[in-house]
Amino acid sequence: MKISISGVRGIYGEDLNLHEVVRFGRLFASFLTQRKKRQCLTARDTRDSGKILLRTLSACLMERGIDVYDLDVAPTPVLFREAKRYGAGIVVTASHNPLEWNGLKFVTEGRGIFEEELNDILQGTVSDPDKFGETYSIKSNYLDDLYNLISVSDNPNDVALGFDLGGGATCGYTDGLFKRLNYKFVCINDTPGISSRAPDPTSDDLSELSFLVRQNKLDFGFAFDLDGDRVVVVHSNGQKQNPDSTLLLCVASALKMGARKFVTSLDTSICIKKLIDRNYGSLEYAKVGEANVVRKMLEVGAEAGGEGSSGGFILPKFNLCRDGLLAAAIISSLDRASIKECLTLGSEYSQIRSKIPVNSSNHQILIEKLLDLLQSESSQISTLDGIKATLDEDSWVLVRTSNTEQVLRISVESKVGKVDYIHKKIMEIVRSVSEHVN
Repeated sequence: MKISISGVRGIYGEDLNLHEVVRFGRLFASFLTQRKKRQCLTARDTRDSGKILLRTLSACLMERGIDVYDLDVAPTPVLFREAKRYGAGIVVTASHNPLEWNGLKFVTEGRGIFEEELNDILQGTVSDPDKFGETYSIKSNYLDDLYNLISVSDNPNDVALGFDLGGGATCGYTDGLFKRLNYKFVCINDTPGISSRAPDPTSDDLSELSFLVRQNKLDFGFAFDLDGDRVVVVHSNGQKQNPDSTLLLCVASALKMGARKFVTSLDTSICIKKLIDRNYGSLEYAKVGEANVVRKMLEVGAEAGGEGSSGGFILPKFNLCRDGLLAAAIISSLDRASIKECLTLGSEYSQIRSKIPVNSSNHQILIEKLLDLLQSESSQISTLDGIKATLDEDSWVLVRTSNTEQVLRISVESKVGKVDYIHKKIMEIVRSVSEHVN
């Protein structure tokens, strides 16, 4: 079972069972009552195990005196936005993980929990309740709020879209939004719990969506993961775009909305910084991870940003999490000149993300040794999250430890045609150092 600021995740019936759900439900309830909070919003994605986990979780919260406001099946971004009104929330989801997985994602103050809050939850004690909570079924205002955010007059009437909902929680929400926005669109895998593709659109080839886009001569295709926080774009030629290109298109739209101050994760593509620089904006980097990006955004007052590696776009004034529906809506409103500029810029760069097995106890020693080796070959070094070595204005490597696996994660970016050489070289260096450390 994985426990991090991204939540609790495991394989249902194995390391994630009802006993663990009861334990974490009670711990989170105590965390809330210690902060004088007596309400919690709940929702789930469409996994088979979601219903029983949500019922168990709700019972634990009510047992501890927490009133539960239930959205039932709803995308994670919907719960995040609604949780601003209720103060806290939990989504039963394993996001893009395989179907046999499930988990709990904790929300407070409309955002994911920070590291110190996770520690408070894990180290807390279950207090005796002074009363029992109640449960209420509620509806969300999310679609109304998103509709009001998007300028309908900017939406070209001749744009046609395709959506692959993956049988996930965006079923019902997607057509509800884009019908109201007056777009022409067609959906596949739009029955909750039923899908012909994998839950993670960043790893699936999205061949069905690509065919749909080409066959119907659509302008864009969008594929969501099971809880709707990430989205992958398919262009009109049927070509699946990498996650950084998804974020690039969102940033272009945010710039048109007036945003100039951005925060992205450290592993985000150079092309996003170049686009922001062209438009006289500023960009600051955060440690990898949605909660880390959000925290940095709040600290510096950023207007937009996200994670390139997951294509996750965050617009703080609307939602303090990655929001796939928001991303699809604002990308669809872009004019063709901006789309061409983004796709041309993005096509100049290539990223490779990989990992090497390394025992967690050796992570820090290995990072320190790599730092000495990379300093001599780099124009700039950042130790914000592992080691990010800037090799030249178009190339960087990032080596960082994993919070969830016994591995080092390695990300490389450079111009197309050069990235393979750099990746091969850094992998050889890391393996050589790792053999001496292990």
